[in-house]
Amino acid sequence: MSATREAFLAPAPRPRPGPLSTPAFVWTAMRNPLAIWSEQAYRERVVRNDWLKVPTVIVNDPAAIRHCLVDNAANYAMQPLRQRVLRPMLRDGLLTAEGELWRRTRRAMAPVFTPRNVGGLAAIMAERSAAFADRLGAGAEGPPRDIANEMTLLTYDILQATLFTDAIAGEPAEFARAMDDFLHRMGRIDPLDILDAPAFLPRLGRLLGHRSTAYFRRLITETAARRRALLREAPESAPRDLLTLLLEADGLSPAEIEDNIITFIGAGHETTARALGWTLYLLANAPAEREKVERELDERLPDLPDPREWADALPRTRAALEEAMRLYPPAPSLNRMAVEDDVVAGMPIPAGASLLVLPWLVHRHEALWERPGHFLPDRFLPENRARLDRFQYIPFGVGPRVCIGASFAMQEGVIALACLLRDLRFDYAGRRPPHPVQKITVQPRDGLPMRVVRRRKSS
Repeated sequence: MSATREAFLAPAPRPRPGPLSTPAFVWTAMRNPLAIWSEQAYRERVVRNDWLKVPTVIVNDPAAIRHCLVDNAANYAMQPLRQRVLRPMLRDGLLTAEGELWRRTRRAMAPVFTPRNVGGLAAIMAERSAAFADRLGAGAEGPPRDIANEMTLLTYDILQATLFTDAIAGEPAEFARAMDDFLHRMGRIDPLDILDAPAFLPRLGRLLGHRSTAYFRRLITETAARRRALLREAPESAPRDLLTLLLEADGLSPAEIEDNIITFIGAGHETTARALGWTLYLLANAPAEREKVERELDERLPDLPDPREWADALPRTRAALEEAMRLYPPAPSLNRMAVEDDVVAGMPIPAGASLLVLPWLVHRHEALWERPGHFLPDRFLPENRARLDRFQYIPFGVGPRVCIGASFAMQEGVIALACLLRDLRFDYAGRRPPHPVQKITVQPRDGLPMRVVRRRKSS
């Protein structure tokens, strides 16, 4: 890649000149954790700060990340603050479960994500994506659409059609509104959580999010009840999807099953929706890169009737998605606590210290990437991937707790992009650049208003 080539600088909070004071840290963490980090965090491989008298170590070095999250993963438990924020809504889902419960849940969910099963879902992913693109195209040339919201609707439709075989109760528009509110509340850090206040003290955000939480719990209870009835009355006709596998799993209680369903609805599909939205935004602001993707789709898609082949056969489309997930990682933070003393990259880590591996920082680190803030999809073309350390690009996490649905999400993302960009073009229509904020996923604070137009295909 040429260091002088023009490229789009993706919007992001400006790094701070130095660490925040305690009041400023608490205030910023409530509003947008992405804005906490100093210039040092984007330049140094290991950084220590003590916040609220708790030693906190930020690890950006790939070898150190491997040590902490793979080789010595047993020494790093889920960070208590992370659990205080997520567990009230996700409870015992895979994202928040620990110990034997996590192992049992992971084993129960693994069969649905084998390569064979994931590949078998490609056709329906393409069918739903193409139908969604047709609906967007029918309204082309009209007023701008919030593509962040539209991608939530698309990935919800794919999720319910593939993993739940259209069994999720609920109306899509109502679901999208509830999901937006749910993630807004779920991802907000309350100052009482930062201060480790007793759990019985009410958190305002969770009180305000009670309606959306109750909606999802009710939806899931109804969905699970319908499938249980089908398994009792006509088991041979029940689809072998995630829902059935969870209901048949050994050792999972009804409450644990429902916790995992809400985790997958909330975290699983939302991460892909955000990745798609950011990719469309970045391509809209990088016309040369968009034209390369469009040319690839025009030249190759007609000879690729099987969507299982698309992720490998459309390298530029995939590279654009992966570069978007570098700049706006769907899961921007991996938070742990040291169980016992350790040494990481020469820095002592005392027991009880918080250890932060933040894809947001790792993916934008000045020592790891050329022009880290710019959108350069060529980084992820097959001929360039060998230059990347396995642990400098971690959009799905790493180690034992790597995202179980990573292959599902990549396949879904490439297929959805191909279907959307095959006939449509997306142009950003906001008055100012979007402002990324961290609320579980990296979200555009005011959405992604974009004009949708039909495009002429290259000859």
